[in-house]
Amino acid sequence: MVSKNYKAIIALMLFLIFNFQIVSDQQASELPHLLKQGTATQLIVDGKPFLMLGGELGNSSASDMEYLRPYWKNFKAMNLNTLLVPIYWELVEPVEGEYDFTLVDSVIIAARNNDIRLVLLWFGTWKNSMSCYAPYWVKTDQQRFPRARTKEGKAIEILSPFHDESRDADTRAFAALMKHIRSVDGQAHTVIMIQVENEIGMIPDARDYSESANIAFKKQVPPELMKYLQQNRDSLIPEFRQMWQRTNFKSSGTWEEVFGQGLHTDEIFMAWYFALYTNEVARAGKDVYPLPMYVNAALIRPNYKPGQYPSAGPLPHLMDVWRAAAPQIDFLAPDIYFRSFVEWCEKYDRSGNPLFIPEVGNNQSPANAFYAIAKHNAMGYSPFSIESLDHPESNPLSMAYDILNQLEPLILVNQGKETMMGVLLDSTHHKKQINLGDYRFSVRHEYSWAYAQKTEGETPRVGGMIIMLAPDEFLIAGSGIIVTFETQVNDGSIAGIASINEGHFINGNWIPGRRMNGDQSHQGRHLHLPGRTYGIQRVKLYSFK
Repeated sequence: MVSKNYKAIIALMLFLIFNFQIVSDQQASELPHLLKQGTATQLIVDGKPFLMLGGELGNSSASDMEYLRPYWKNFKAMNLNTLLVPIYWELVEPVEGEYDFTLVDSVIIAARNNDIRLVLLWFGTWKNSMSCYAPYWVKTDQQRFPRARTKEGKAIEILSPFHDESRDADTRAFAALMKHIRSVDGQAHTVIMIQVENEIGMIPDARDYSESANIAFKKQVPPELMKYLQQNRDSLIPEFRQMWQRTNFKSSGTWEEVFGQGLHTDEIFMAWYFALYTNEVARAGKDVYPLPMYVNAALIRPNYKPGQYPSAGPLPHLMDVWRAAAPQIDFLAPDIYFRSFVEWCEKYDRSGNPLFIPEVGNNQSPANAFYAIAKHNAMGYSPFSIESLDHPESNPLSMAYDILNQLEPLILVNQGKETMMGVLLDSTHHKKQINLGDYRFSVRHEYSWAYAQKTEGETPRVGGMIIMLAPDEFLIAGSGIIVTFETQVNDGSIAGIASINEGHFINGNWIPGRRMNGDQSHQGRHLHLPGRTYGIQRVKLYSFK
């Protein structure tokens, strides 16, 4: 006869197995989504926060799977966990109403086989302002799909956002794409996010001068936009608020009556209609399969005016217009190719907009990633044309991503909690002070130290992150920096270095390496992370008088 205790144990085991299966099934079916943690917004994949250490393919690389096939081993060697891949409207719908998802399926299967997640970039109506990836049947029917026009009336290679036929055609194709992704990937979640269109903007004029656009420009500013602006007047992006303030915050009228005459009004007008159009595309996709969706922006060169850059896109000074018109878009993202990386991160990390960097020049220092992730709680980082990087096993990005992969669990735990900071240094900014816990960290470019190994030419960009493990213990990771320590207690106490260990993580466990208390720390004077490579050091501090 089976004892009551034995029966109870069997019942408990069955209960635990059953509930474990329920949890597993829930995690498998839970869609990728965004979730707040403190001041950070994180991407949740299969029930856990996920940090995108990405790379974006060149524009044409995903149009031929045979061309792409040899590069998958390189992506693994570079320690990528995410690939950003273009999906082309003209190849998805070569004939109206007939869809071909062969390339989509191929890239999903290849990514899944290589344990890489995907962010798909919908090259629909607009790509870098132009409509170059619209299908042939769209391009050749200008009556049905009208072009935007210059002030002189000349048609340009940009589909006008003022026509329902264009929007509806793009919307149908995008919805079909999302339906297909759901059918082939709804459980595996290889695809974790979607970019809707690409670098939307008007050029060479600040606005469309087609007949439909001119009619809309003379109408009253839509009440939906005015309501949003009035409700959020005190919290609007400062650059935008200043433009509206010129007319003493006029609450109704035509575009020029509300915002004044000038290129800035042309840009605001176009931003509203670009965003409305994009919102409908995103809405159709989310109705079918609601993955997180964002739009990306080509940024502004110094002193350029609207029309000289892709105007009216999801730029920081237009963030409020895009939010009002496109609530289906989860956030706006910058494509950063300028050296002013810090400035653009700051412009996008405000007013509740989470930071993701989907595109950055692949010749830029990967120290950028350490800074953006630690300082601005970035969800991810992604150099462009990732397949073109040489020496995938040993290039700077591979080394940086190796360290960030090791640190990912700690990073994700600390995002949004003010226990992690990032720093970025170059020839213009060669030192930075950081306050964290009870200590003040003075971070300097290693070139400020006479004993550092230097190379001729321009001072390289370096940087890193500091994560607080305990009140007196910190991880410092990165490249090319020297860190000294002070106490923040105003009692004359001095910060001392108890110990420094270099090391690494395996499966989240810290494996200490060399004790660095001698020459490597200049006999207890500082912590040094050498340039031309990336590393982690763990420092324990104490104070004395």
